Amino acid sequence: MTGLEKLALDAGRELEDAPAPEILRWAADTFGERFCVTASMADAVVAHLASRVRPGVDVVFLDTGYHFPETIGTRDAVEAVMDVRVLTLTPRLSVAEQDAAHGPRLYERDPDLCCRMRKVEPLAEGLAGYDAWATGLRRDESPTRAGTPVVGWDARRGKVKVSPIARWTEADVDAYVAEHGVLVNPLLMDGYTSVGCAPCTRRTLAGEDARAGRWSGTGKTECGLHG
Repeated sequence: MTGLEKLALDAGRELEDAPAPEILRWAADTFGERFCVTASMADAVVAHLASRVRPGVDVVFLDTGYHFPETIGTRDAVEAVMDVRVLTLTPRLSVAEQDAAHGPRLYERDPDLCCRMRKVEPLAEGLAGYDAWATGLRRDESPTRAGTPVVGWDARRGKVKVSPIARWTEADVDAYVAEHGVLVNPLLMDGYTSVGCAPCTRRTLAGEDARAGRWSGTGKTECGLHG
């Protein structure tokens, strides 16, 4: 076990019951400029929390080329009004170049490959300069995320992974948004409970878990960024 991995696992135990700002403060104090926040721009809750602890914090956004216009608009608004530095990552291939190399609508035929090229690989390159990254993962989002630690070890990338709102519920998120006027993607008010790439995201139905609208009907539940 590396020193960084031990640090992550010890912090996960020690900070399990800590408030989200305290978890982020630990990460910012421990890693300084080698800590960033990743954001899908479904909402800006974690970016807002982090900006209050570390003004000017790097917020990393993956522009897959398939996002809803509302998602790009949310990114631009976050950059304009929050004390953060938004860094936009893009895949090596444009959508047109990917279509030429692999055929159109790869997301229908091989969604895992599409996600790998447009999300997983760009993020791996984008995180190269960081030792720790924060996510907005919550345990209540789906069964696959139920065991998310507030601080854990990302063995694949060799980095500390911080999920400061892992213990929050959707009601907690809504309350924080309302109290602080945090920016949210307009699609969350239009039947979407999880926002990803437009071709692979639908509105969710009553009784479904928050991520049921992602890759609906394929059996796929994660893009590969988190498992």
